[in-house]
Amino acid sequence: MGNHLTDFLLLTDHRGHSPENSLYALVRKLRHDPRTGTVTVASKGNPANDAFFAGNTEHLLYGARVRSGADFQYDPTGKQFLETDTTTRLGQQDVVWLRLPPPADVAFFAALTAFAPATAPEHASAAGNKPVFINDPEGILETGSKDFLHNFPAFTAPVRRVQKMDDVREFAALHPIVLKPLRDYGGRGIVKIGNGQVEVDGHQESLEAWLPGARPAIEAGEYLGMKFLKNVGQGDKRILVVNGKILGASLRLPAPGQWLCNVARGGTSVVAETTPEEEAMIATVAPLLLEKGIVIFGADTLVDDDGRRVLSELNTNSIGGFPQAEAQTGRPVLQQTINGIYDYLSGRL
Repeated sequence: MGNHLTDFLLLTDHRGHSPENSLYALVRKLRHDPRTGTVTVASKGNPANDAFFAGNTEHLLYGARVRSGADFQYDPTGKQFLETDTTTRLGQQDVVWLRLPPPADVAFFAALTAFAPATAPEHASAAGNKPVFINDPEGILETGSKDFLHNFPAFTAPVRRVQKMDDVREFAALHPIVLKPLRDYGGRGIVKIGNGQVEVDGHQESLEAWLPGARPAIEAGEYLGMKFLKNVGQGDKRILVVNGKILGASLRLPAPGQWLCNVARGGTSVVAETTPEEEAMIATVAPLLLEKGIVIFGADTLVDDDGRRVLSELNTNSIGGFPQAEAQTGRPVLQQTINGIYDYLSGRL
């Protein structure tokens, strides 16, 4: 990148933010970095940006220009995103950093991909003034589906794509299973099936009573089946990865009497270290994701019935937990994240 300072546009939606949202700490660290030029953050929550987020990528964008780290803090009113006269257009920046909440808007991400198709590093000059995306929208759409786990059978519990009611019956006859909605998140919509009984959001009924109502979703291929792991109570570990390097991990433990580990569902989070088997897993997974433009991701692992950690989920859209990992570990996780981004950009700009 030489002596050129790098200009960033971050796309987010402030309406779902909280004081713990990683965006603010990451942007402050990015803005202070001597390699950074301008940083503009545009929110889907600003009505003036409706046309842009509807897919008109040539439309003017209103955003908050971050002048210094100190002036970019979480504000529950969102006025820094709403009361702004700073404008920009897609393509006036070197890098577009996507911090939009899941699930990904398929139409909007397709529009971004059409504006700036993914370009291999050796052909980066052919992209002209097209920005580099972090993460790449096409890559997010592909890897954000739980079905992507099929690419890593050596690292996962038994998984099966179910598209007929008989698929569910046959898989559940082998062992207890869970059905995971392919593009949902936060533990929402997960179905546990065992001994002919179904549990969804604390409600239980027989499998045969549940199947007819679920038939449209099953036949539309909206679920990935996975063996239910009896050691789920040992916690769901989230591993933060940037440009192929593990920066931190946290262990999310389920609430007493529960099996879902999500903090939003009553679980708790504590600092954790990665195991050699998890490090080997990331060493295999990360290069494949980087090929698809996935620079930042979270890998979730559970303990399988044999006591080893296995991959249960990949999260590639707007990963959080960075300031929390820095506070828990004492390591400079935020700066390491920015360094990882610049390492990835080297040769692409």
